[in-house]
Amino acid sequence: MLAAQDSHVTHLKLQQEAPEAIHLASIEAEQARGAVFASHSLSFGARLARNDIRTRLAGEGAEALLNGLYHADGRRHVDHHTRIDHTRPQATSREFYRGLLDGSARGVFTGRVLVAQDAQRTDAMQRCDNLLLSRLAEADARPELEIYADDVKCAHGATVGQLDEDALFYLRSRGIDAAHARQLLTYAFAAEVLERIAHAPLRALGRAALLERLPATARLEDLS
Repeated sequence: MLAAQDSHVTHLKLQQEAPEAIHLASIEAEQARGAVFASHSLSFGARLARNDIRTRLAGEGAEALLNGLYHADGRRHVDHHTRIDHTRPQATSREFYRGLLDGSARGVFTGRVLVAQDAQRTDAMQRCDNLLLSRLAEADARPELEIYADDVKCAHGATVGQLDEDALFYLRSRGIDAAHARQLLTYAFAAEVLERIAHAPLRALGRAALLERLPATARLEDLS
């Protein structure tokens, strides 16, 4: 896909195959001067899923957003491999991925941001956060920065953890039972990704797909 000069392109991918399916997919983009590209990847299905997403910021002042959410349970496995190439000055990229992992599922995120020598004044940020909903679930997060320019603002980070016990205690102290408190915190963790989808109908579609994956959906349907 080529994003022409000063264009705005939004791509939403909602993956919901059957539990026995295998899903392999790749998205490649190149952005001209001032082009804005947003990719939203929601992975909620298949026994094995791999999503490769790459964009090349080939024009000055280009902007990229890679935004993703994945939910895996049972013995499912989901991969996201991303690459953002900054080749020209004053470009901006933001990357946010979040995973919900239950049962014996495994989630893998490998993200690479490469800043070329000519890409001065690059502003790049990359994060991957995972929530383990069972003791057997596994998350691997490998954010990477490769920088050859000397005038840049770049950061990256990753977290893997369980629901916050203090937050659970707070909700319980307000009269919410333990199961509902866990549901609320799980939804809140994932909903942050959905809020970055600017187009309201696409955001609603993603929210409905997420609620289908979570237990006791009826108790969460009134959440905005």
